[in-house]
Amino acid sequence: MLYYFIFKYLPLFGIVISFQNYNLFRGVWMSEWVGLKYFNMFMENPDFLKLMRNTFLLGFYKLLFGFPAPIILALLINEIRKEVLKRFVQTVSYLPHFISNVVVAGMVVMFLSPTGGVVNQVIKAWGFAPVNFMMEPGLFRPIYVISEIWQHAGWGTIIYLAALTAIDPQLYEAAKMDGASRWRQTLHVTLPGIAPAIVIILLLDIGRVLEIGFEKVFLLYSPVTYETADIISTYVYRVGLIQGNYSYATAIDLFTGVISFIFVATANYISRKVGENSLW
Repeated sequence: MLYYFIFKYLPLFGIVISFQNYNLFRGVWMSEWVGLKYFNMFMENPDFLKLMRNTFLLGFYKLLFGFPAPIILALLINEIRKEVLKRFVQTVSYLPHFISNVVVAGMVVMFLSPTGGVVNQVIKAWGFAPVNFMMEPGLFRPIYVISEIWQHAGWGTIIYLAALTAIDPQLYEAAKMDGASRWRQTLHVTLPGIAPAIVIILLLDIGRVLEIGFEKVFLLYSPVTYETADIISTYVYRVGLIQGNYSYATAIDLFTGVISFIFVATANYISRKVGENSLW
């Protein structure tokens, strides 16, 4: 509780500078209040729609392809009967989560290098011309999403594997007696058993659609790929931190937070109306 109070709740006071023409030397109390000036400035920015589109699409593709990945992996790991092999697979799948984004981005760039990259070596072996993947705007989103799945899918299985252990084994025995195959058992016993965990994680992930991590995008993109790779967080970094416009950067971040809250509240409302699981 102390951690969240100091590092999560106290810093919320800083959002007041989004309504000020914040001056670092005059401080929060003496800076001029300007109301919604910076919010209007962001929405009137010529890049506003591009930034929103890029951020939403990157988050949507990550949710669409990344959310089912740990569920599928957890189901596959759960099917392993040898305990030693099962623990080995779990450990190997967890490890990428602990690799720094800097290292992961370096690996991606190295593997996709047009000169000595493994992927282009295979492409050339098949008789095709090498592709400069990192300079293709249309390929940035697939590259980012695939790297995210590889890095975090294993770690995401922890919650689902814990949920799987809570399913009553007698349900599987009853399904077997009724002649249900492994696939039928998965559909009618396993998935309903972990449905509450799936719904809660889905709701939280929907709320984070616009909260794309800054580090990996910043490390992977370049001015050539700004068309599809430039997102809200990288834009905030350039105009807020590099140019020192802290009020503008805070206003953009607060705007993103409000949109994210609307997403998760809407998804929670739909979940509560359709099913029995919700956050509140």
